[in-house]
Amino acid sequence: MDQVITAQNLVKKYNGKTAVKGINFHVRQRECFGILGPNGAGKSSIAKMVYCFSPVSAGSLIVLGMDVMSKPREIKKRLGVVAQDNNLDTDLTVLENLLVYGSFFNIPARRVAAASVEILDFFALGDYMNDKVERLSGGMKRRLTIARALINSPEILILDEPTTGLDPQARHLLWQKLRSLKERGVTLLLTTHYMDEAEHLCDRLIIMDEGAILEEGRPEDLVARHIGNQVLEIGLGSAAEDDILKCGGDRIRGYQNVGDMMFVYPTDGQALMETLRPLTGSFSRLMLRGANLEDVFLKLTGRGLVEENVPS
Repeated sequence: MDQVITAQNLVKKYNGKTAVKGINFHVRQRECFGILGPNGAGKSSIAKMVYCFSPVSAGSLIVLGMDVMSKPREIKKRLGVVAQDNNLDTDLTVLENLLVYGSFFNIPARRVAAASVEILDFFALGDYMNDKVERLSGGMKRRLTIARALINSPEILILDEPTTGLDPQARHLLWQKLRSLKERGVTLLLTTHYMDEAEHLCDRLIIMDEGAILEEGRPEDLVARHIGNQVLEIGLGSAAEDDILKCGGDRIRGYQNVGDMMFVYPTDGQALMETLRPLTGSFSRLMLRGANLEDVFLKLTGRGLVEENVPS
């Protein structure tokens, strides 16, 4: 089976509000597929429908060849789920969290015990298996949550904002483990509002906003298609937008304004900076950097991938 998740005209409504607006996408076997967007975009709503926690309001959602509305129990047996919040049992040890969770799948106790030790070693948690969960750091708890989701050897691992709140070192360690899981043949469905996370992990992704898909493709292709290789950030200061465009001429392939910042997409960044030299005294900021997925989102929506306190 090449496509392990297929959504067609997928809709999710809550109390009359449409959180997911008739979207179409598919996830291929053994890839990391990302759903990128700000909080409130509908990412978690999609994840919850995929792992049969929240019913589909309209449209079709097929997971591992089965309809989520008619075969939820069969689907859940073959999935691993890492929700946004750590829901570990703090009264149990690290190892006991895996043993108890494994019992829910009617896996023989001896097999669960062997698998638990192997998984904890994989996530560098073997030395802590007899410690209570509350003694672990935030990054270790997150790794344990993912380890627990693997106890039933799932074909698809669903990760809903897996690194929110983690420090950079913990995030990079988790990314390394997730890449290793994909290499072992596990399909990953990842929701995130971190563009660097999407760029590091995803083979393909959809960019969402307000329940709709804005773009779909490989991260590098989306950046190349919409932005190019570089972005020149200009703090306008006392400079006028028209003066910059006139001075830059055909060295500017596109731009986007946000407040007093102008994000310019150059054909050649260094050449454009040299062309704009007569105006630089009036800029409050001037920085040339590589283009990224947040620039794509900014171009598509006119705003950045910022966190918003809106349910997703």
